[in-house]
Amino acid sequence: MPSGPARAAYTPFAHLTVPNAALYRLVMGAFLAAKERFAVHLRPEDVFAALPPEQRPADVDTVVKALDSLVDWGNLRADPDTSRVTAVEDFYRKRFIYQLTQAGEAAEQALSAYDEALGRRGALQAVALHDIVTQLRALLVLAAEQEEGEPDAAKTHLALSTLTSRFEALAENARAFMGSLQRTIDLHGVEVDVFLAYKDRLIQYLERFIQDLITLGGRIALLIGELEEQDRVDVLLRLAAAREAADAAPGEVESAEARAYERWVGRWSGLAAWFVSAEGRESQARLLRGRALGAIPQLLAVVRQLNERRAGRSDRSADFRTLARWFAEAPDDAARHRLWRAAFGLYPARHLTVDADTLDRRSAHPVAASTPWAEAEPLRISPQLRRTGSYERRGRTRRVQDRSEQRKHLAEIAAKQAQEITAARASLATDGTTRLSALGELDPLAFGLFLQLLGDALATWRPGTTATVATSNDGTMEIRLTALADGMRAKIRTPDGTFSGPDHLVEIIDLTRTGRARAAGTSGGEE
Repeated sequence: MPSGPARAAYTPFAHLTVPNAALYRLVMGAFLAAKERFAVHLRPEDVFAALPPEQRPADVDTVVKALDSLVDWGNLRADPDTSRVTAVEDFYRKRFIYQLTQAGEAAEQALSAYDEALGRRGALQAVALHDIVTQLRALLVLAAEQEEGEPDAAKTHLALSTLTSRFEALAENARAFMGSLQRTIDLHGVEVDVFLAYKDRLIQYLERFIQDLITLGGRIALLIGELEEQDRVDVLLRLAAAREAADAAPGEVESAEARAYERWVGRWSGLAAWFVSAEGRESQARLLRGRALGAIPQLLAVVRQLNERRAGRSDRSADFRTLARWFAEAPDDAARHRLWRAAFGLYPARHLTVDADTLDRRSAHPVAASTPWAEAEPLRISPQLRRTGSYERRGRTRRVQDRSEQRKHLAEIAAKQAQEITAARASLATDGTTRLSALGELDPLAFGLFLQLLGDALATWRPGTTATVATSNDGTMEIRLTALADGMRAKIRTPDGTFSGPDHLVEIIDLTRTGRARAAGTSGGEE
């Protein structure tokens, strides 16, 4: 336990662990409410009147004692009340007015933050994903102004501030929601009936957010990549930092600008790491999507367990009563011994070997279960087993195998698969908008990639939707699907069969190829 100055620094929290803690919290709440009305000093009568009637003490003296204790702990400061003195005798009476100290106010702010975090459930903010896409596109427009001149500093700072604010709210609410979701799955402090009534809406909520995260997560990653090309975002971050440091005191402008730039770089790095995976590290968006997807079967498993528990309630006492009935109904002692071994796991020792000769000898000369072990036939154990605890002889350690050839073979397979996937993306990409029926024949790999893209697009389809845009999970492909009203059917042939369905207008874009082309065009323009 801290002592001396370290302990004294935390005495404003002492009122939380005393018998009248509830009264002290109410008194401090009255001072905070008075501060919002710009009232600095309060008399004991004012505090007494500000307390809720159902929790108010019987007299003012109790409030005075509470105020004096809070003064001793450093939460309040007491000053002599000389405004109502009308006679000399009044100077000898104990009259004080009270106000919050800096330490007391800081303690209440900390307690308010604690109460807010404790009751916070969070949310999966799909709307924030749309806002992040909008702000990133606005930053791309501002970055394009670099070719004509310096971007507008005010617009840049506003767009970056809005972007980071929405991102921080998204990340914080997602962490809080997943924590509360895990507590819901574990049924800690959750009523069963409430959980069963809530689970359908919760699963729909998770599915809707997962669809939005799949659709918009890849788009956000691409926008971040475009902004990071040729350090275009660095210019925007320096503009925002310079604008923040404009109001710094003389002589501190450069240091303030440097600190602001470091803060903006950290915020942007956090945003990029949340949506873009790196070597050896998955993005937070991918982890969140996997955690949300895994929560759905966990919720269904909890529902199944609750239904089984309701259909036939089972506990240990009921199991023992059923077992006792089975013992009573057993035909003989041999059956009871078998039931005993099956119920309580009393099996022979695994290190003792019982061969055919032993079984034949026991069948010829059975030993009753009531025979004391001292009178039973002894067991013969191998001397090697008594000495080493094992029948096997220990030899030299096996040599470590050289698996470099196997690793080389696996690397060749991975490189070949990467080339095949790249070729499949190139063959699947369309040159503009076309019909599904015009795709013709696809090889198995390209057809599998096409089915994944089509599934991502149809996952975002809602009643009344006529067009949609979706991005693959890895952000390499984009599909734009538009419904047709002519009633035509599309057929796509594969070596394994024919895929058919309503015809649509489709445009499939290989984002990796367009990104390389854009980068090549930019570098050529610089030359």
